[in-house]
Amino acid sequence: MNKPHQLTVFDFFHRNAQMNGPGCALYFNGETRSHSELFDDACRLTKGMATLNLAAGSRVAVVAKNHPAFFHLFASASALNLSLVLINRRLGEEELAHALDDTAPRVVIYDNEIKDKIDPLVQERSGIVHSFNLSDNFFSLYAQDSRGAVELAAASDPGLAYIIIHTAAVQGKPRGAVLSQANLILANLQLMHAYGLDKTKTYLNILPLFHIMGVNIGLATLMAGGKNVIMDQFSPQSSLDLIQEQNVSIFGSFPPILGRILECIQSQDTPPDLSGLEIVAGLESPETAGLWEAVTGSKFWIMYGQTETSGLITFSPIFEAPGSAGRVSPLVRMIVADDLDNALPAGSTGEILVKGPLVFKGYWNADDLNAFTFRNGWHHTGDMGQLDENGYLYFKGRKPEKELIKPGGENVFPAEVENALVSHEAVDKACVFGVPDAEFGEAVKAVCTLNVGFTVEEKELIAYTGTLIAGFKKPKFIVFVDQLPLTAAGDIDRFAIKEKYTHGQ
Repeated sequence: MNKPHQLTVFDFFHRNAQMNGPGCALYFNGETRSHSELFDDACRLTKGMATLNLAAGSRVAVVAKNHPAFFHLFASASALNLSLVLINRRLGEEELAHALDDTAPRVVIYDNEIKDKIDPLVQERSGIVHSFNLSDNFFSLYAQDSRGAVELAAASDPGLAYIIIHTAAVQGKPRGAVLSQANLILANLQLMHAYGLDKTKTYLNILPLFHIMGVNIGLATLMAGGKNVIMDQFSPQSSLDLIQEQNVSIFGSFPPILGRILECIQSQDTPPDLSGLEIVAGLESPETAGLWEAVTGSKFWIMYGQTETSGLITFSPIFEAPGSAGRVSPLVRMIVADDLDNALPAGSTGEILVKGPLVFKGYWNADDLNAFTFRNGWHHTGDMGQLDENGYLYFKGRKPEKELIKPGGENVFPAEVENALVSHEAVDKACVFGVPDAEFGEAVKAVCTLNVGFTVEEKELIAYTGTLIAGFKKPKFIVFVDQLPLTAAGDIDRFAIKEKYTHGQ
């Protein structure tokens, strides 16, 4: 017996072409595409991708700035059961090499600005059989017409691996979180409901489309029949211009985006017309969010989520429950638990555990890690929090062994930076942690000991790490000490170091 067709991402592109064909779907650098035109583009790419003879489950790596091609690829990967590996283009060469080696893509798609960094990595890997430059040969892949693409998409399986984004670091190496179409469809349907997205709404794609939140709200707006305004590089003035010209309804923000736009507004003699803007969603301090609401009249929505939870699983206007990260989504079950996974009463602090259809499929090629992460039937987030009686979550930080630093919304795992530091001949040991930063929310700080007979300057060591890891992962501050405190077990005492060095030396 044939199984009934299940809803896929491709289906939403098709539906919008049928129901809102003339409506604007994408705006990029002065050019627009209607939903009908977007679907035609997606179908032509689907036919072209089909000629590459990629087996279901084959990985297609995308290392690029925001570009309309992301949306074409979202549709064609859905149609052909391919897995898109969305890679942060700001990574260093060694980090990019790890992402490629970890997922073994058959195809790599990249933008021209990082050609010199990507080309050698592609040439060194025989498993990569096709590479496409968005400024060169990528669009030659598109078929001349779209006939037959819908039939190709009939075999789409929304339960298979659809998107892989590297996030959780194990032994200093990020692991790929695997999401299905079903994960993302449900995640985005909840955002459509929460944010009131429909065909009249416009989303400004400031956040990169290789991050889960950029994917979330971008696809949710498209699924709702609305318009995506795509930015390939953030600037405060360009953001303000687009918000006004394109009547933007919603955008996402991590520090320092909102602060820089506010500075731009306050520097102008004539205030901009932001009357169409309704919601900004993301992470900001209450002070910045409050000033934003006072200046613009739009609402700031706070949230909590992970790549592993298909993005947002709590969200609310920031002042609805001050200090909270929002109310828990009805699509997840969440508890705060002790070390034995027993649920704790409201107001208690413990690890945030979740289950439900938004939880990811697991980490790519990491069976042992998955068994540990999903023990007792729960996804263990590694985050600490409290739940109140009304279902609002209060984020309390990371578990010590799962520490994460978030400068400007990026994920930096201490072990990645520590490994880079101790690879320098002068450095013996290193302890890396996050410290408050007025502009980016958090900054990376390191405390290091040196090998006997060696010296190195702070600026020199910071520059050295930049040759190994992405620029946003480099320490902003390095303190040199004679010795690092140890625990009774002989491990570096991170708690003591953070207590002493977070606010000074």
